[in-house]
Amino acid sequence: MADPSSYRPRPGDVPDSPGVYRFRDEHRRVIYVGKAKSLRQRLANYFQDLANLHPRTRTMVTTAASVEWTVVSTEVEALQLEYSWIKEYDPRFNVKYRDDKSYPYLAVTMNEQFPRVQVMRGHKKKGVRYFGPYAHAWAIRDTVDLLLRVFPVRTCSAGVFKNAARTGRPCLLGYIDKCSAPCVGRITAEDHRELAEEFCDFMAGRTGTYLRRLEKQMMEAAEEMEYERAARLRDDIGALKKAMEKNAVVLADATDADLIAVAEDELEAAVQIFHVRGGRVRGQRGWVTDKVEDVTTGALVEHALQQLYGEESGDAVPKEVLVPALPEPVEPVQEWLTGRRGANVSLRIPQRGDKKALMETVRRNAQQSLALHKTKRASDLTTRSRALEEIAEALGLDSAPLRIECYDISHLQGDDVVASMVVFEDGLQRKGEYRRFQIKGFAGQDDVRSMHEVISRRFRRYLAEKERTGEWADATGTDPLGDGADGTLAGPEVITDSLKDDDGRPRKFAYPPQLVVVDGGQPQVAAAQRALDELGIDDIAVCGLAKRLEEVWVPGEDDPVVLPRTSEGLYLLQRVRDEAHRFAITYQRTKRAKRFRAGPLDDVPGLGETRKQALIKHFGSVKKLRSATIEQIQEVPGIGRKTAETIAVALAQAAPAAPAVNTATGEIIEDEEPDTTGGSSGEPVTAGVPDERRGQET
Repeated sequence: MADPSSYRPRPGDVPDSPGVYRFRDEHRRVIYVGKAKSLRQRLANYFQDLANLHPRTRTMVTTAASVEWTVVSTEVEALQLEYSWIKEYDPRFNVKYRDDKSYPYLAVTMNEQFPRVQVMRGHKKKGVRYFGPYAHAWAIRDTVDLLLRVFPVRTCSAGVFKNAARTGRPCLLGYIDKCSAPCVGRITAEDHRELAEEFCDFMAGRTGTYLRRLEKQMMEAAEEMEYERAARLRDDIGALKKAMEKNAVVLADATDADLIAVAEDELEAAVQIFHVRGGRVRGQRGWVTDKVEDVTTGALVEHALQQLYGEESGDAVPKEVLVPALPEPVEPVQEWLTGRRGANVSLRIPQRGDKKALMETVRRNAQQSLALHKTKRASDLTTRSRALEEIAEALGLDSAPLRIECYDISHLQGDDVVASMVVFEDGLQRKGEYRRFQIKGFAGQDDVRSMHEVISRRFRRYLAEKERTGEWADATGTDPLGDGADGTLAGPEVITDSLKDDDGRPRKFAYPPQLVVVDGGQPQVAAAQRALDELGIDDIAVCGLAKRLEEVWVPGEDDPVVLPRTSEGLYLLQRVRDEAHRFAITYQRTKRAKRFRAGPLDDVPGLGETRKQALIKHFGSVKKLRSATIEQIQEVPGIGRKTAETIAVALAQAAPAAPAVNTATGEIIEDEEPDTTGGSSGEPVTAGVPDERRGQET
């Protein structure tokens, strides 16, 4: 590990002008490339106290052994040079989107005598028209198959073309009129090129001209009683319309734009791009990258723009680029894009209307892409095993924590304070054992106190179950943690009988974890450890994961455990923490919504959701129910005399809801009262869990 002060340049040696800088390691390999409006100010930021640097930046400057720079005239030149050097040196600490060369394009080889339509991947070639990229090659082939009825352009390879020309017989597509067969002279080279240009125009979005022309020809053929020709033209029109339907209109003003969205967490980011041409989505692509440097969303967008347009020019760069956040500063990037296109390019954040709505769709795709990437990564058995081993090594555990429980607190400004408990076994979710808690010991906002209460309640129940069944090893003669002989975690089907209720289900809190993870830093970890100590439990490890820098805190330590950025153990802890947060906030929002929708029927003792809904369905509203007699209430199935009297008394005592008011006119609206039974929201549902245990409240 190098000391940055050993290679720090003297302030007077660094120019105060735009430029690009490179950090090199002891082997002279470039490990980071950056650009700056002022090289002197930017480089000074790297050579400050290491404690003030972001952990990833600190790792970079201590890995480096030297720094050098190149002065340029403008920030735009700096942007271009930075992109060139990142492509050339592939520095390990730069954001690098995984290569998108696998995305297929629909290509028309206009640089050949007889242009060919085909699927192409890899680097773009000069003189070839590209459309896309597409998510799948089959999507291109489906589109081409429809369009070849109207634009029978050559699609065969050079070998097939030469063989047909030699034998004088076209291929099958020539016989079924899906190729104009220039190989055997059915069409001249000039006419075939014109056909290819019409194909390109249609793919570029200029569809109306060809549809109108075909419709006119169809009408003329019908008037001349050439019905077979008219029928063929009708089918051609249908094929074109079907091809157009594959790309629905998303922007009514026939906009040409690229929309870029980013989904990110502390370690990775996913980028999705929708290519819109003529108001239609013509292509889509996406990348996932490791965030090796401390980078903002704007910087991620800037790197994506470099990746997208670094080797493009002309119409390949659209008039409009919509992004979730602007690079800082934005002017050089916009000027660089304008230079690549040769005309003005608008780089902005959509604020309203169809473009903002489409941007939300792109954002959801980015989130799905990131989630899918994480799921694939987490599903690998070898990766999970390595993650558990890394956690055990980092925390000094005797063995891998095969069962991990994570706890999170959620509230809204101190109201509806709840907690969640999620369970991961062998690195995978066990949703059937998720639990949720309402904080009952006090009112108000105190995450530390709430964490202490939740841990105490959960493990008090564990001790009660243990005491009721006796020591597991004595009672069953088996390993109390239920570990299999092969070292993998035993599933619920092999949990010993003493851990099961009479109906065969595992008891709620009878199965202990090897590791408790809390969402938070030192205070939350200390509270959890104190709760375990008070209960006399000393065989369960505790740690906390702080969101800000993803530091792992352990009890009694003043400094956190910092796992490497590439650590699978850190990745697993993040997944566990994020799942606990999701489960907690879902429950908290549901409780809040239910409280807001509470109605007078909620105060009737013994009246459940089914009968409340039956009452509202029978009478139509609470207002009509309030005016009903006891005999009328009894007409509802399941409502007896005593219950009807209780309902009537409760509704009579409850104040009626305030009348609705038209805010424009001030007029009181005499509509019926809304359904305020509070029964429509339900509770958070956890997949794969029996109804009576689903997200069980404790």
